[in-house]
Amino acid sequence: MNNSALKQGTRALIIGAAGFVGGYLADHLTNTCKWSVCVTKMPHEALDIQNVTVRDLDILDKNQISALLDAEKPDVIFHLAAQSSVGLSWKNPQLTADVNIKGTLNVLDAIRDSKLATRLILIGSGEEYGVVQPDEIPVKETTQTRPANIYAVTKNTQNAFGKLYAKAYGMHIISTRSFNHIGPNQAPLFVVADFCKQVAEIEKGLREPVIRVGNLSAKRDFTDVRDVVRAYSLLAQKGEAGETYNVGQGKSYVIQGILDMILSLSNKKITVEIDPAKLRPVDVPEIRADISKLAAATGWKPEIALENTISETLNYWRGKV
Repeated sequence: MNNSALKQGTRALIIGAAGFVGGYLADHLTNTCKWSVCVTKMPHEALDIQNVTVRDLDILDKNQISALLDAEKPDVIFHLAAQSSVGLSWKNPQLTADVNIKGTLNVLDAIRDSKLATRLILIGSGEEYGVVQPDEIPVKETTQTRPANIYAVTKNTQNAFGKLYAKAYGMHIISTRSFNHIGPNQAPLFVVADFCKQVAEIEKGLREPVIRVGNLSAKRDFTDVRDVVRAYSLLAQKGEAGETYNVGQGKSYVIQGILDMILSLSNKKITVEIDPAKLRPVDVPEIRADISKLAAATGWKPEIALENTISETLNYWRGKV
């Protein structure tokens, strides 16, 4: 299938759409790209996305994936299903490896067995680069990966399998290394959502005026989730098989600065305390993406300002708590 084949009416499948990114991606593909979209969720998950077909799928059962591919015959698959919390990966390495490695292999093998000329977008993580040296920033796709947590190791393995299958079997597989993405509706396992939720709870009088934080000196590359899903749809259309693309803002922000921005949006006087439980066994001082490869392939660039995303995320939590 050549790049021009992904037009209006393209059949897209999003595996693992009940997470943070799934709803945004489905919305973008349906309303902006005008594609026909099928999404999957785990049987115990609830999913409310307009104008899509919703199916239950356990990616640890390859037969279920094969049956789904047979029924839907997708032109492009976005593989979002993952155990994506770094913190949880330290607590539950087995689950993280099962979902992120074995689950991905099941998807790869089911596509290969199906003989469909499907494009597969494997969503990886900027965490795969791990402990980057100061002279390696901004991080390019060619930078050596040194994954420094269990989640990152599993995503790095997924990337290696994607490359291998693309080369060995001629499959159209594109991988991303996506850096921190943020926005309304993200689980408070992640730093910006966590801060915003705590502030919203303090404002409602649901907790004392103290915000508990981890390492505030780390610098991270944050992108609005709506910009991220736009990059995914462009990579599905214009990305090259077997290649990996960084998806990020191309700038890094000190976590302390993000916290200050959130606190400045509140009229409450809030004290900040370090919570040892929020500190990671291994934390990387700075991560910032070089996004020139993505820009060259697709023309993509981030459009939504960090301040807007943070303000919307705080307002989301104010409505939620």
